[in-house]
Amino acid sequence: MTQPTAYSGRPRTPAPGSAAPELKLARFRRHARRMLWPAILLIATAGAVGYFTGNLVEPFADWMLWSAGGLIVVFLVVIPYLRWLSHTYTVTTRRVIERGGLVHRRRVDVSHARGYTISERRGPLQRLWGSGTLTLANGVDEPVRLVDIPSVRLVHETLADQVEVSQILAHRDSHSIPVAGADH
Repeated sequence: MTQPTAYSGRPRTPAPGSAAPELKLARFRRHARRMLWPAILLIATAGAVGYFTGNLVEPFADWMLWSAGGLIVVFLVVIPYLRWLSHTYTVTTRRVIERGGLVHRRRVDVSHARGYTISERRGPLQRLWGSGTLTLANGVDEPVRLVDIPSVRLVHETLADQVEVSQILAHRDSHSIPVAGADH
């Protein structure tokens, strides 16, 4: 059972005293334009290795070319891709979760119920692509930076709505009136 809301587009609130399930609202990574240069480098390396295979001057062998091409691809294409892929941001109805790291995994949670300020920073290229950086600071813990995220305006509005709803629910539940005749 949920409480009706007067605003369209706003999430429904659970009935007083009932447990609200944690729902995943969004999961995203940094903007994919960060992978432009690794993709260009991959294409250029594949083209160069294909062109020069069998056409090298005498002191060099094809295995040297293939080894150099492989090292370039691993260190300048695969590792940046895995770093980009492993860093995620998740927004749920209760918190924001930042996960990252290839070898040493780290996780940072920020609760909506505690409240936090949201500051947005967008450079010229970020404005062009619709991305930006959000900083979530609650005044107690280290601020969490959601760096170069796509659709930054939509994420900003979603986070502001979630903070508002979570604080309303926390306030309502802390001042709830016991229902007469309810079995406990």
